[in-house]
Amino acid sequence: MRILFLTPQLPYPPHQGTSLRNYNLIAQLARRHRVCLLSLLEPEQSLDAGNPLSGLCEWVECAPVPRRSEALRLRQMLTSRLPDMAWRLWSPAFRERLVRRLAESSFDVVQIEGIELARYLPLVEAAQPRPLIVYDDHNAEWLLQKRACLADLRIPRRWPAALYSLVQWQRLKAFEADACRRADRVVVASEADRRAVQAIAPQVALHVVPNGVDLAEYTHYQGPVERYDLVFTGKMDYRPNIDAMLWFCQQVLPLIRQHRPETSLAIVGQRPHARLAPLRSLPRVAMTGWVSDVRPYLAGATVYVAPLRVGGGTRLKLLQAMAMGTPVVTTTLGAEGFPVQHDEHLLLADAPEQFARAVLTLLDDPARRARLATAARSFVQRSYGWDALVPQLEALYQPGPSLPARSA
Repeated sequence: MRILFLTPQLPYPPHQGTSLRNYNLIAQLARRHRVCLLSLLEPEQSLDAGNPLSGLCEWVECAPVPRRSEALRLRQMLTSRLPDMAWRLWSPAFRERLVRRLAESSFDVVQIEGIELARYLPLVEAAQPRPLIVYDDHNAEWLLQKRACLADLRIPRRWPAALYSLVQWQRLKAFEADACRRADRVVVASEADRRAVQAIAPQVALHVVPNGVDLAEYTHYQGPVERYDLVFTGKMDYRPNIDAMLWFCQQVLPLIRQHRPETSLAIVGQRPHARLAPLRSLPRVAMTGWVSDVRPYLAGATVYVAPLRVGGGTRLKLLQAMAMGTPVVTTTLGAEGFPVQHDEHLLLADAPEQFARAVLTLLDDPARRARLATAARSFVQRSYGWDALVPQLEALYQPGPSLPARSA
């Protein structure tokens, strides 16, 4: 079978949620199928000779990520009813490459990775012969904006951001539903996302293919270690991650340090946003920026914290930490989409006092840390290896009418 992937950034190196999912799907599918890749390319990315995508794929072609000025972005939002995400990766160069590739040869499947590429779906529909179109909806984006709006409404200085999210929430409901209706197969990453997308596209059959983890890389790590009491990982210009670290450092960390004044924290992730600048002056808080490998930080952490209060989807960062055997404290929303149990696989806490107490409990109790870590690692090994998940996606590639919805 010949499969064309459309991805929002080159999925190597796989350092954050989207690229981790895309790279592992491609790597697994390339073992049994002819995979081609058309991708947007971030300024710091390159398709050099050592990039394994060149060996995995029949061909890889890229177009640069389009750059928008604030003035253009504002004009697009004011003169169009499309959501901001529909414009973010709209590129004439990418469009031209896609049209040319579809005209030059045929594909059995075209897989569109994420809502930022959904505007290219009509071009794939027009291809002759028409391929099977699979839309991988990484998050229920309309719900993410709804949650961001409601969170920002509680803070007066964030009301402009709340207004932005309110507009995007309404536009995304229509745009996301339309993309789901037009695709032949729609994939979501969790049962929670399935319910959220079903609310706006009730007639569409949705298929759950969860996020996974490379078990060999994370369960058998023997490399260097970076020692911190607490670690958080994630792309640090991503709004939910920014909110998580601001809330944690302002509301939770002071409570922890009342009992453990020397507690250290590493915030590991690329492109720290300007809103995080005040955290740089906090004692024993390290903001690393981009790192080539998060595993040394996960291996060296006493506790992994994921204090997420907005967002959606399933967090690959939790799977990575659990696979490494690092005990986790997260919010109910942070664990959304995973069938985990409080005090069996991790600890759940939503209020600042509860979160601080959960962290302190683990910092003070090595036996409890070990018990949670063992159960969490077993949980990931049983259900979240990519080699077990990708066949669920392959089953959707068979031609014919829309298949009945499947869940993990």
